[in-house]
Amino acid sequence: MARKITTIPATINKFTAAPIASNVKRKVAGYARVSTDTDDQISSYTAQVDYYTKYIKERKDWDFVGIYTDEGVTGTSTKKREGFTRMIKDALAGKIQLIITKSVSRFARNTVDCLTTIRKLKAAGVECYFEKEGIWTLDSAGELLITVLSSISQEEARSISENTTWGQRKSFADGKARVPYKRFLGYDRGEDGNLVVNPEQAKVVKLIYKLFLTGLSYNAIGRELMKRGIKSPAGKDRWYSNTVQSILTSEKMKGDALLQKKFTVDFLTKKVKKNEGEIPQYYVTGNHEAIIPPATFDLVQAEIERRKNGRGKGGYSGSTIFSNRIKCGACGHWYGSKVWHSNDKYRRVVYQCNNKFAGAKKCPTPHLTEREIKEAFVKAVNKLLEGKDDMLENIRLVQKQICDTSDLEAESQRLMDEMNALSDRVQKCISENARIAQDQSDYQKRYDELVNRYETTKASYDRTEKSIKDRHAKAERLGAFVKALAAQDASVTEFDEGLWGTIVDFMTVYSKEDISVTFKDGTEIHIG
Repeated sequence: MARKITTIPATINKFTAAPIASNVKRKVAGYARVSTDTDDQISSYTAQVDYYTKYIKERKDWDFVGIYTDEGVTGTSTKKREGFTRMIKDALAGKIQLIITKSVSRFARNTVDCLTTIRKLKAAGVECYFEKEGIWTLDSAGELLITVLSSISQEEARSISENTTWGQRKSFADGKARVPYKRFLGYDRGEDGNLVVNPEQAKVVKLIYKLFLTGLSYNAIGRELMKRGIKSPAGKDRWYSNTVQSILTSEKMKGDALLQKKFTVDFLTKKVKKNEGEIPQYYVTGNHEAIIPPATFDLVQAEIERRKNGRGKGGYSGSTIFSNRIKCGACGHWYGSKVWHSNDKYRRVVYQCNNKFAGAKKCPTPHLTEREIKEAFVKAVNKLLEGKDDMLENIRLVQKQICDTSDLEAESQRLMDEMNALSDRVQKCISENARIAQDQSDYQKRYDELVNRYETTKASYDRTEKSIKDRHAKAERLGAFVKALAAQDASVTEFDEGLWGTIVDFMTVYSKEDISVTFKDGTEIHIG
């Protein structure tokens, strides 16, 4: 009997999983994405949405599910693409059977993400159609073509990223500063692209510096700003301590700009890392108009360093203007504020030694009320004013000597030039070893010698720069002291918070009848 083969036709539509004779339509969605917020890209985005909406609806065998979109995001990763993620979730849930998009590069520029997503969809019976390339993913040749094309897209993304990075670094090398103006307090973007002082915001910046120099901590400054109803750089009611800290440590407030503080490690993940010497940085002095005088800025940095070290025993606390300003004459610890009778009508705030009950023996120094502190300050200032003219003349002479840092600055420049020369030699040494075969023990010896010289020179440079900043800070302290004292034409009759913060270093309590006040010029006055 002769062999006979009979073909049994398919009865199920492989795309809709419904009988071929039925009128079940294929559930289709479109995907549109642009990677920037520029006007031309927004036009492209709108055009994609309109085009695919009409394209899908015109097909009688397709059921329009919707258009999923991502605007102003990159295609190198699917992690931050909310529209894309929602579309894939809906597809895997059976709500979509076909996804149509413009091209592979619109779908993903990361080869791994692209293939992983397509294989996941394929396993669920969901097909993708890339119109530009004419690829249907359920087609046998689809995955091969996608692998090739997504690899090309990934390399294109790498090229774009490298070109962008090169442009940014060239911009930094040319001394062009960039800041997030919408969240940067004190400055607006000028017509030339540089920073221009915002007068109203500058007042807030100056207030923050003033409050810090009166002794308040970052948190206390934040509370004071919120109490005054001042908005944060982000336009919020709440101020965080790290926001205050960033304003106090930003060199841009004194008119300078440190460029390339961070850099992108990987173009695919967009991971950003703090620059710790991996790539060059550029420091531009006098880049724009200053809000804070450079000497005041240096004074604040010196005060920040001092507070990091706790300013003596017990650590630093800046909750009030008297925090870390009143010292126990018996044990050397600082006085802190304490609330007595907090829940009744006799409630009051007093200051006493933080170490009073810490040891086996109770600290003998007494507590002080705010009124007593203020009275002691007024007495000390008036006693100081008795020899004001001679004192001011002596301080001005000292200040003039301190301000002369020309020798230190010349040494700093010499050391910087030497560091640059040594850095070039180290790079040249590494490059030669990579290209030319040579004795590795000799290479290592030469390399170690150059690196050691560089480290020694850098240590000298850092010490010299610190000396310059310390002198500037001390000169600024004395200058503020002189200015405040010179303005006092008559005896002080009541406590002045600004005067306290400007001229007093600390107060030492031995007993109620024996209190000394040490001023910022080093003068110590006892109140009997």
